[in-house]
Amino acid sequence: MDPAERLNRNLSLLQAGAMITLELVTPAGQRGKFRTCFIGYLPKKYVLVQYPSLERLGKFSALIQQGLKVTVRGLIEGHEGAVVAFTSQIKQTVQLPSRIIVLAFPEQVILQSLRSSIRIDIKINALVVINNERWRASIQDISITGCQIFVENGEKLVLTNNSEIEIFIEEYLSLFSLKFKAIICNVKPMVNGVSLGVKFLKDSKGNVQRLLHTAITSENIEP
Repeated sequence: MDPAERLNRNLSLLQAGAMITLELVTPAGQRGKFRTCFIGYLPKKYVLVQYPSLERLGKFSALIQQGLKVTVRGLIEGHEGAVVAFTSQIKQTVQLPSRIIVLAFPEQVILQSLRSSIRIDIKINALVVINNERWRASIQDISITGCQIFVENGEKLVLTNNSEIEIFIEEYLSLFSLKFKAIICNVKPMVNGVSLGVKFLKDSKGNVQRLLHTAITSENIEP
């Protein structure tokens, strides 16, 4: 397939009105991620996205100007576990008929499968059940295959690799009462707790995908 044709095909998988994550990178290296809406594109010319909420942009609103580097990610409707991603630069902003960001047409548009273990840095409050005891914890990063968990005050826990644990997320954005089963792959003592590297069991795959989908299109992802 011709490279230009492949590029257009991949970008066309993002439907008008789809929710996307716009990651902004300042010249000083600061990063911010914000949820907004994909409007459309003109092949070889430009891509249009809705200007994110000024309230959520905060200090980044003053930095949105020509030349600013951006990364766009969006879920593909009808393609479970797939994400469209590309990098670009801001060409200009438009105020009317609504606030719009005009991006340079990307040189490459990538299809990313969640099954290829994309890892997302994030922090989600959770509870873990270890040896029939419940502990407060936080998920530090996550992929389709596993995650890193910090267990608060868990430095006295006696843990071994291949032990099975349960993870509960009571609420995360639009998701509620998620449950995962996993096995411990590694244990690392930390200040005021312990860090666990875990691998999800197969029967947790559906909930893991739901969590990843929500995280990828959330402005709350930690850079």
